[in-house]
Amino acid sequence: MPLDLRRPERTFTIRQLCIEFKVTPRALRFYEDKGLLSPAREGMNRVYNHRDRARLILILRGKRVGLSLSEIREILDLYRLDDGGATQMAKSLKKFRERIAAFEAQREDVDLAIKLLRDGCTHFEEQLARVRPDLLPQAADYDNVLRARLDGVHEMAK
Repeated sequence: MPLDLRRPERTFTIRQLCIEFKVTPRALRFYEDKGLLSPAREGMNRVYNHRDRARLILILRGKRVGLSLSEIREILDLYRLDDGGATQMAKSLKKFRERIAAFEAQREDVDLAIKLLRDGCTHFEEQLARVRPDLLPQAADYDNVLRARLDGVHEMAK
């Protein structure tokens, strides 16, 4: 990260942060309303400092891993304690482990759903092969169209 972004005197406009983090002004104002960000004001304009920027990074990371805004606030508020960040790290560790367990359970559910769907596809292919084999190429074409669409969606998400 360029050093000038971490200088305490460096400030950012709402537009700069929106562009950098690909968020909307409405999202930043929402985080402000929820007490997660507290930019200074110059007239009607919000002025964000390096601390606000760092908090925004943590807010977005927390959201990305599925933490609620109240959980994020709870972790951010622990920064103020004068213990070298130990309490904040311990709370974060606990929350992260909880999220890992939840994601692992979701992965198991998704894996089971995929298996059930594949089994269903195999069953239907076998049935079609017996009763209407002429429809099997259409099913394969449809599958290829869906795969191409999903690949496009996954490419855009990267």
